[in-house]
Amino acid sequence: MAKRRGLGGGLENLIPSAVKPADIAGADIPEGQIIQNIKISKIEPNKAQARKKFDEDKLTELAESIRQHGVISPILLAPKGDDRYEIIAGERRWRAAHKAELKEIPAIVLDVNNMTKQELEEISLIENIQRENLNPIEEARAYKQLIEDYHLKQDEVAERVSKSRTAITNSMRLLKLTEDVQQMLIDEMLTTGHARALIPVEDPELQKTLAQQIFDESLSVRDVEKMVKGLGKPKKGKKGRNKDHNLETVYRELEEELTQALGTRVVIAGDGTGAGKLEIDFYTGDDLEKITDRLKRQA
Repeated sequence: MAKRRGLGGGLENLIPSAVKPADIAGADIPEGQIIQNIKISKIEPNKAQARKKFDEDKLTELAESIRQHGVISPILLAPKGDDRYEIIAGERRWRAAHKAELKEIPAIVLDVNNMTKQELEEISLIENIQRENLNPIEEARAYKQLIEDYHLKQDEVAERVSKSRTAITNSMRLLKLTEDVQQMLIDEMLTTGHARALIPVEDPELQKTLAQQIFDESLSVRDVEKMVKGLGKPKKGKKGRNKDHNLETVYRELEEELTQALGTRVVIAGDGTGAGKLEIDFYTGDDLEKITDRLKRQA
């Protein structure tokens, strides 16, 4: 059995010595570097590619850049036989080059005879992470695939992709979200911070409802954290619940009235006893002055 090579030292451990990570990132190619122009029609995407979503607008932008400047950074390929190749890293550049109607694309063909399937997958994952091409869910799924397919521990994955174990753990926790909420994160309707704040919500329907509320009301991450924390408070007796419900109704009505009167967002947070706090948003010094003037006039 061939001895496994790690990725702790970076891509240079896996890619032939003539190819350096800086070259892959688009730096000047040193003399003697083996880069070939491969016909685009002979190249196939990798079905195991971590990246599943390609933004068409950004692909169009990249295609226009390629029309003007060409493909600056070569893609990585593995030979498939019959004079065909499979993409290891660079599918986005390949798609954009195709969109730009190029016939060929610069590529580095890896010597896969001395590489394992795992090493090829790791190269693809690292290249995408370094280019920040993966959305948060794609990245989390890629880590999960490495762990499940090759029985790696999270700290081993962290070493291979040059990230902290905490970063890997936090990334994979996003997969606890429902499919609908994950899709909202992929579609950039939510930020990663919003998504993480929703992870403790175990009820799928409630999680989805809260996610939609975040998007509709443009809530901050702090707002969501407070909202989710409030869900975990112990329930009171029937009388207490009715009282809380009535207070909440009053609070929401007052919030709406004050928001209209002051021209800015107002939040009332109660503790169930009638006490609580009033939060009034302001964004500039002028905003603060206008709000205080209105409050003084009402005093």
